[in-house]
Amino acid sequence: MIWQTARFAIDLGRPRIMGIVNATPDSFSDGGRHATTAAALRHCERLIADGAHILDIGGESTRPGSPAVPLDEELARVLPVVREAVRLGVPVSVDTYKPEVMHRVLELGADIVNDIWALRQPGAAAVVAAHPSCGVCLMHMHRDPQTMQVAPMAGDCVPQVLTFLEHAAQDLRALGVEKNRIVLDAGIGFGKTVEQNFALLARQRELLAPGYPLLAGWSRKSSLGAVTGLDVSERLLPSVAAALLAVERGARVVRVHDVRETAQALSVWRAMHQQDGSPAPTNNNEENPA
Repeated sequence: MIWQTARFAIDLGRPRIMGIVNATPDSFSDGGRHATTAAALRHCERLIADGAHILDIGGESTRPGSPAVPLDEELARVLPVVREAVRLGVPVSVDTYKPEVMHRVLELGADIVNDIWALRQPGAAAVVAAHPSCGVCLMHMHRDPQTMQVAPMAGDCVPQVLTFLEHAAQDLRALGVEKNRIVLDAGIGFGKTVEQNFALLARQRELLAPGYPLLAGWSRKSSLGAVTGLDVSERLLPSVAAALLAVERGARVVRVHDVRETAQALSVWRAMHQQDGSPAPTNNNEENPA
């Protein structure tokens, strides 16, 4: 299973770790720690050393209730980091829903567009379709960051999420984007209740039906706090556990803050599968993901 991106054909035959780089002052987990270009780049280098296969750079917090960031401000946060990060030898993803940001970072050499709106903003799908090979991650979000947790989804969310993601991928395919460029994300915490988020984890294999790889983003999410009573700064172990459970249920990419610990846990998971005969390719965190 290959995820084709602008510069890399990422082998998803084994799970890949996407390290989070929040170039923002107000992210729910680590806002302000990497808000300068220098700090963000140091964090990129640390994540790679810890075992990240992909970097995911974002310039706008999408935590529940977060305000939208003006285009110029997001560009000022993201472009200097991307300009340098593309030289670090790993695929670079940019977490944005704005078409102009997508266009600018792809011009700089970014590999993946990671969009919480699944390219529903006017012009976004056209930017991705116009690029010859960039990867894209399409995420399900109910409503928008300002209102998604005020009125979360109702009913059984799993078939609703599946239908949305399948249609989003089909719409992009209709614009000429090859299937191997597309990864899907159920959008844990984006307009779902705690119970719905865990239903998406428990029944995650149902989301594999359309035949696209899945990305899972559980790291430090509030649902983990709801079931453990832990503050966001204390959710390392629940986050690693959720990542492992997601991989066990078919996720091929896990988007995490705590790369080193997640990589260690996946090494144990892989070693176990090697002994029971299940397919779990060997790990080498320094290996080129292409």
